[in-house]
Amino acid sequence: MQKILLLGVLFTITLHLQAQELFVVTDPASNVPAGSLSVRMSNQLFEEAFENGYNYHLMPEVTWGMNKNLMLRATAFISDRSNALYAEGGNVYAKYRFFSTDDINSHFRLAAYGRYSFNRADIHQEQIEVMGHNTGYEMGFVATKLIKKLAISTSISYEKALDNQPDYPFPSEFGNNATNYTLSFGKLMYPKVYTSYKQTNINLMVEFVGQTINTNGKSYLDVVPAVQFIINSQARIDVAYRRELISSMLRTAPSGIYLNLEYTFFNVSK
Repeated sequence: MQKILLLGVLFTITLHLQAQELFVVTDPASNVPAGSLSVRMSNQLFEEAFENGYNYHLMPEVTWGMNKNLMLRATAFISDRSNALYAEGGNVYAKYRFFSTDDINSHFRLAAYGRYSFNRADIHQEQIEVMGHNTGYEMGFVATKLIKKLAISTSISYEKALDNQPDYPFPSEFGNNATNYTLSFGKLMYPKVYTSYKQTNINLMVEFVGQTINTNGKSYLDVVPAVQFIINSQARIDVAYRRELISSMLRTAPSGIYLNLEYTFFNVSK
């Protein structure tokens, strides 16, 4: 009986691990497990485009799986652009999975999401980014398909920038709303066969992230290759490099490195 229970638990964990679509800079249509609490420290080091040096952003965040279809997240924005760590703002985010189909070796998810951000830093580029630079909001849809060990995810969203209160109104010469689009691929490389939930997962992925300003047509497209480690089914380490492929807009630091550290506490709430 104990062996049967152990096999059942291992089978459940295996399904959960194979169903992970945990991208670095985009969110899939899947949610964190219901009742779980995830804590992440996102570190970003990006090279300045028009002066020597780098800028560093620290984004601590907490994500709660309210139920299997709804998850909530809060993120803080901390930067050293003023030559000292400075709390620039934060945001709240919600994602609702409204469609799901499951097969033996695949599944498909559709979700809608939205976020609202507050930021008090200076506005220094045309790119709209409510995740760390602009006050504003974003609303969109994401679709994710898992086929065995390959995850494919794509999203489209509308993003609107507002004034960065109290001192930085949005520049009138910049377009204040944009369409965002992403395409992400991730593949589980190791282990080839699951024997224990304590096995370390190694995922390789590449993401394409783009934006078009709706009022003037200025655009950019970035590529983000990454490697990801999932340890003991709870701890996660992401290492990624973001590189600008094309751009017709002003961006002060388009290319740089991500290092994300995350830990998930299961069954925190029922």
